[in-house]
Amino acid sequence: MTASTQRVDTLLIFGASGDLTARLLLPGLAQLLTDQPRRRLELIGAGGVEWSDEEWRDVVKKSFAEVDASGAAVDSVLASTRYVKADVTDPDELSKVLGMAKGTPAIYFALPPAVAAAVVTTLHQIPFPAGLTLALEKPFGMDVASAVALNAELAKLVPENQIHRVDHFLGRSTVFNILGLRFANRIFEPLWNSDHIASVDIVYDEQLGLEGRAGYYDKAGALDDMIQSHLLQVMAVLAMEPPSTLGSDDLRDAKELVLRATHLLGDDPVASSRRARYTAGTIDGRQLPDYVAEQGVDPARETETLAEVALEVRTWRWAGVPITLRSGKALGERRREIVITFKPAQQVPQGLTGVNSPTVLRIYLAPDAMSLEIDINGPGDPYELERASLDATFGDGQLLAYREVLAGILDGDPTLSVRGDSAVEGWRILAPVIAAWKADEVPLDEYPAGSAGPAGWAQIG
Repeated sequence: MTASTQRVDTLLIFGASGDLTARLLLPGLAQLLTDQPRRRLELIGAGGVEWSDEEWRDVVKKSFAEVDASGAAVDSVLASTRYVKADVTDPDELSKVLGMAKGTPAIYFALPPAVAAAVVTTLHQIPFPAGLTLALEKPFGMDVASAVALNAELAKLVPENQIHRVDHFLGRSTVFNILGLRFANRIFEPLWNSDHIASVDIVYDEQLGLEGRAGYYDKAGALDDMIQSHLLQVMAVLAMEPPSTLGSDDLRDAKELVLRATHLLGDDPVASSRRARYTAGTIDGRQLPDYVAEQGVDPARETETLAEVALEVRTWRWAGVPITLRSGKALGERRREIVITFKPAQQVPQGLTGVNSPTVLRIYLAPDAMSLEIDINGPGDPYELERASLDATFGDGQLLAYREVLAGILDGDPTLSVRGDSAVEGWRILAPVIAAWKADEVPLDEYPAGSAGPAGWAQIG
């Protein structure tokens, strides 16, 4: 924590009775408190359900138990945490909740985007404590105009470094592992450019279907849910120029410069994007229904469950390198990886036979690991090349993403959050694709749940 930051004393969770709080926020907080037993924090939940403090405490205890939380900080929070039923879009009720906070508070908006925006509007109507920190879940707007408008409203309330636009993909370990791999190893950094790299693929394929999230997902789809936010941010970290320091300003400046230089490959939204939706199928013995038959789905929306977009970063380092972002649901294989394919060797001596494939670096996400796939002389015929993989694991893969997100919020460190201008760039980059899809210029293909995707789609990475 730098001298200019201020540690949060009270965490207010708006939407405390929702799934996000119990499933992700509270376990992440529990892990943080276990790791930092001297931390003192007051936890206040506000939601639409009529709970007593004891009923809320039971919810907190159950979530804490999922990560075996223990220690003085955990005991302190469990003993003191409170809950209030409140409509936080109402000025009087919002004032009442804020009045419960001690010291410097942070509001975590575990709310639907429209409700969170309404609370932001309400904050303009009431006094609020000095040093207030705001933490918002994606999406940050629904297009360029709404993202710009949201930024303007937030900027009237608090400075940018007190606004945390949460992207849990940017866990500290993942970001630093990529930066360490690139910049601390001379074998990689001189090759990290278009002279040596043929393509980059960032893939996040899930075997899960909707899992009861139709209310949100059917309005968003794979493009907005994953590519516009998470995968563009991962790409920015991967493609950034070396930052001067690992401070929040330098890191976020470096990411923003990449995003500003990012465009659709060939500026052609039809040729550079694909979309599809799953039909009925089986995954690991589980029978999944057709997407349009899922409860809460409106077939008329033509929501995609698999999206691919090809981009290019127009800088000296990346010019000419296609960067493909892909994410989908109900696929046969779980893939969470960055695939960097290097150009083939310039000349292989005559007489060497075998695979002769490009070198491939794979960086796996959650848990973080890497493999470097190379050609070597096999144990048999010394003239025959065989494929080998050099593997390594990064750090502790047991830290929950929301533990790292909450640490940044509570310590006043916005390094892992999305800055306002970067949120706007994400919408700007994909606006032509969104428009082309709405105009049905790109076909909505289909694939059976449990398959690799639509027939005819070439496998990337």
